[in-house]
Amino acid sequence: MQAEPKPPRLTCYRCMSPKSTCICKHIHPLHTKTRFIILMHPKEYKKEKNGTGHMTKLQLENSEIIVGVDFTNNKRVNAILANENNSSFLLYPGKENFNLSVSGSSEVNAFMGHHPHLFILDGTWPCARKMLKLSKNLQSLKRVSFDNDIKSKFIIKQQPESLCLSTIESVFTVLNLLKEGEVEHCETKDFLMPFEKMIAHQLDYLRNPNNKNYRSTGNSEIAVKNLYKKTERNTIFEVER
Repeated sequence: MQAEPKPPRLTCYRCMSPKSTCICKHIHPLHTKTRFIILMHPKEYKKEKNGTGHMTKLQLENSEIIVGVDFTNNKRVNAILANENNSSFLLYPGKENFNLSVSGSSEVNAFMGHHPHLFILDGTWPCARKMLKLSKNLQSLKRVSFDNDIKSKFIIKQQPESLCLSTIESVFTVLNLLKEGEVEHCETKDFLMPFEKMIAHQLDYLRNPNNKNYRSTGNSEIAVKNLYKKTERNTIFEVER
């Protein structure tokens, strides 16, 4: 006698999580002066369940996602860059990058301008590097960076460096620095809540002995990713050498 097939798992098509672990009740979009343009690599676009680019978009009213690899001829990207009222920047390390962490409020205000548009490359570091290498229109943008001394909360995902941050954590850091620079005035206290809830759901899943990916440990602790992959790439908050 054949076992009855399991019913399909219902999905929330807003946060793209299973209905049972939907994080939508924790999503409270912020209104920001800065427009965040998330340039998402196609591989990252497929990570609907645990990609943080989509989650970042949900948390920001003034944001959008553009999927691609080479944005040189992307009509939407070029329309933003061609608008003389916009001040466009790329969140990425560079030799002459503007470091938000060490700049005063007057410097930040003068640099960012009245209509700042911040482009963010959402993908693995090799993917982000390829996106920038191919996208000629992004290479001439002024670059913004920040210093970081915290470890990512994305403990179940292998990171290339111990201080690497996910997209939503990077944006959270930038928002707080822009608040210090008096460019933004939004409340960021719960900005990471959907991200933290997603991590909690995933850890609960890994601790459940009934699931196929159950990780049995003596003290029921999940080993965090403290062993990082070696890489020659610098992270988003370091100056490229």
